[in-house]
Amino acid sequence: MDLRKLKTLIDLVSESNVSELEITEADGKVRIVKSAPVVATAFVAAQPAAPAAVAPAPAVVAPEPAAPAGHSVKSPMVGTFYRSSSPGAKAFVELGQEIKEGEPICIIEAMKIMNEIEADKSGTVTKILCENGQAVEFGQPMFIIE
Repeated sequence: MDLRKLKTLIDLVSESNVSELEITEADGKVRIVKSAPVVATAFVAAQPAAPAAVAPAPAVVAPEPAAPAGHSVKSPMVGTFYRSSSPGAKAFVELGQEIKEGEPICIIEAMKIMNEIEADKSGTVTKILCENGQAVEFGQPMFIIE
């Protein structure tokens, strides 16, 4: 694996919430682990294990707020949250709107692919927890349905 590709992978891990990444290619295997708040270490199977780079210490993370009452619709992937299908279009759902299971409620863009997310429960949208254009993590609550 060339050094530029390795550096790019290390930068991606250090800038994201990913704590571990492992990639296997024909010329070897690379595993990047972000441990404690100080070091991201890379190991190449064909060579002795050695630290590849020092990652910047992550920002202080605030404690997560208590989960709101009702059914939480969570993000099935990491990506960018959008409330509508295009910038000028009407939002899929609004606060207080009745929705049915299977109805589209938002889009999450991941790797330049627009993924339409459907409601996994029928009910009334009581909270919208994400802003348009906000990055979302896997399992992050996006809507509350009661």
